[in-house]
Amino acid sequence: MAALTAASLPVADLADGEGRFFAYRTLGGTRAGYGGYLPLGADILVRSVMVPEAVQGKGIGRNLVALLLRRAWEEGHQRAWLLTTSAGGFFEKAGFKPVTRDQAPAAVLATPQAQGLCLSTATLLSRTITV
Repeated sequence: MAALTAASLPVADLADGEGRFFAYRTLGGTRAGYGGYLPLGADILVRSVMVPEAVQGKGIGRNLVALLLRRAWEEGHQRAWLLTTSAGGFFEKAGFKPVTRDQAPAAVLATPQAQGLCLSTATLLSRTITV
C-alpha cells in the first residue's frame, strides 16, 4: 500500500477483500511492480498498476499488464476496464481503447473507483481479454 500511495493511486478500498492484487519481482528478486483487478462477472476493473520509477522503461509494466490479463482470462473474465488520469497512453499501447462511461456495464460504474475514488475527469478505457 505504501508504494501505491506514493504513486498517488487510490488505496481506500483495498482492504475490502474483493480484488486480486499481486506484487511482482524480477528473477533476481528486485521489486518490479504491483497490479490487480476487481472481478465483476465477465468483466474486470484493472486496479493499481504501478512500476517503481527505478525500473520503468524496461517493458515491466507491459508484461505486468499481460500477466494480470492472463490471470483474469484463466478465471473466465472476458473484458477489462480501467480508469486513469495519467497513464492512458501506456494502456492504449497495451490494447485498451478510450470509451465513454455510458458504454461501461453497471458493475463497473458501481465500483468505488467510478463512484469517486478516481477523479471524475479520469479516462475510462476498455479491451477484450485475449491470450
